[in-house]
Amino acid sequence: MKKLNIPVGISDFAKIRDRKYYYVDKTKLISDLLEEETAEVTLITRPRRFGKTMAMSMLSHFFDIRKDSKAMFQGLRISEDRELCDEWMNQWPVLFLTFKDVNGLTFASAKEMLLNRIAEIYNDHSYLLEGPQIRENDRKVFEQLADEVSGNPTDAMLKTSIALLMKLMWGYYGKPVILLLDEYDVPIAKASANGYYAEMLEIIRGMLSTALKDNDAMRFAVITVCLRIAKESIFTGTNNFVSDTISSSHLNEYFGFTQEEVDQILIDADQTDHAEDVKAWYDGYHFGELDVYCPWDVMNYLRDLQKNPKTKPASYWKNTSDNAIIRSFIDCTNAKISQQLETLLDGGYIVQQIEENLTYDYLHSSEENLWSILYFTGYLTQVREEDLPETLSEEETALMIPNAEIRQIFATTVKKWFSDSAQGWNRAALFRAMWSGDAETLTDEINDLLYKTISYHDYKEDFYHAFLAGILAGTGCAVKSNREHGEGRSDVVVYNMEKRQVAIFEAKYAKTLDGLEASCDAALQQIEDRQYAKDFADDYDDILCYGIAFYKKRCLVKKNNENHE
Repeated sequence: MKKLNIPVGISDFAKIRDRKYYYVDKTKLISDLLEEETAEVTLITRPRRFGKTMAMSMLSHFFDIRKDSKAMFQGLRISEDRELCDEWMNQWPVLFLTFKDVNGLTFASAKEMLLNRIAEIYNDHSYLLEGPQIRENDRKVFEQLADEVSGNPTDAMLKTSIALLMKLMWGYYGKPVILLLDEYDVPIAKASANGYYAEMLEIIRGMLSTALKDNDAMRFAVITVCLRIAKESIFTGTNNFVSDTISSSHLNEYFGFTQEEVDQILIDADQTDHAEDVKAWYDGYHFGELDVYCPWDVMNYLRDLQKNPKTKPASYWKNTSDNAIIRSFIDCTNAKISQQLETLLDGGYIVQQIEENLTYDYLHSSEENLWSILYFTGYLTQVREEDLPETLSEEETALMIPNAEIRQIFATTVKKWFSDSAQGWNRAALFRAMWSGDAETLTDEINDLLYKTISYHDYKEDFYHAFLAGILAGTGCAVKSNREHGEGRSDVVVYNMEKRQVAIFEAKYAKTLDGLEASCDAALQQIEDRQYAKDFADDYDDILCYGIAFYKKRCLVKKNNENHE
């Protein structure tokens, strides 16, 4: 097996190249962006962990007049275009900022982080203070913004900080500035989640509008974002504004790995035997007209494979993205949304209208917005037109879960939602029926609860076991799952120590509705054959044995009528 120096969590292009990390060549992004030079501002939206920060770092090192990047780009695709390199490589002042780590539980803490980020970038360009062209007033503002401890700049200074720095760079170099702004939406998203949306929006809007609108100091700008925010709320008055989204784009090959790239990575790593697993778990994103893999997942999995060739695919993405968005979505489900989620979890698709111009204060204001969020954040993807049995209108988009990794995230979240929700359901009648041996009422009560759940066929016994344990828990009685006793393991045991009662449940999954009765009988027979009740005979006066069979959202409960007292 070949040993590749695989970078994980490294988004600094220079570090990747200097330390000889494995790099999938995305440098043609440079020429494709320059072909769109008529656009003063290019907004690129992609989900988290699809290479946005890496791409911006690469652009910064290519254009930055303060650097000598020839060796860094040697052998890469862009170096073949000598004319372009002569004109653009290290020929322009570059201002590169990332806001991906700007967050806080309060506006004060988030603003402090933002000020620290601005101070860092100002200190990085402290050479501007030596320029003879700087005015005294600008110098004072510069020094305040650069002082992280006692500078105490005003909100007005913060709002104009990017524009001022670009103006000073323009004056110093005699060339307009290329602005690269990475993940400007992170502070706004965190603000929305923590209750200071309006305050943070005002700051970010001021920073971007002054930097982008009618700014002679700007050559062009590239901005990356996870979730596009309505132009009217951020980029008011900005001209020549072009969005490159996952719905409509010509830059898709630069954000994510193509099939050809993944094939080559697997060859280079001598891991072609794992191609099917990699595809099933990390492929499936349909951006524009192109299918791509999540690069973060592919590289993490290959790194782990190099450590242990028996490593199974895992969900790497869930640990880096805020999966609370799925939970908040599920929390507000109605019957229609519940059915749609089940369709998605079953491998099907749903048809929705996607709203691209969202604002964070109205994200949860409509069902369309909720589905749009899941789409733009990478939890859902477009279905290819050729895979659809129907022709959709221009306003409609067919959505599906892209791969096994995301399906697992949904399934795990749904299970946790059910576990939490079940504790608030009224189960008094269910427990009365259980302790009285009323299997008919028990069937009715469990069926009612089943209809409140979100399920899908791949759960089978695993889902129903968790469901049964969930609805029987939290009532003051001890509940144990898969307890070893007798000659095997029953699925769930409920203990009423006060009344010296115990209820034993064996659950089965029926493949058809008509098969419920036979599966239920099989469960009761298993209880009898493996003598599940035997272990409790000395300590409990009343032992109730139940067989329960499930099919989709239907169940049947039967009680073993043998007296185990």
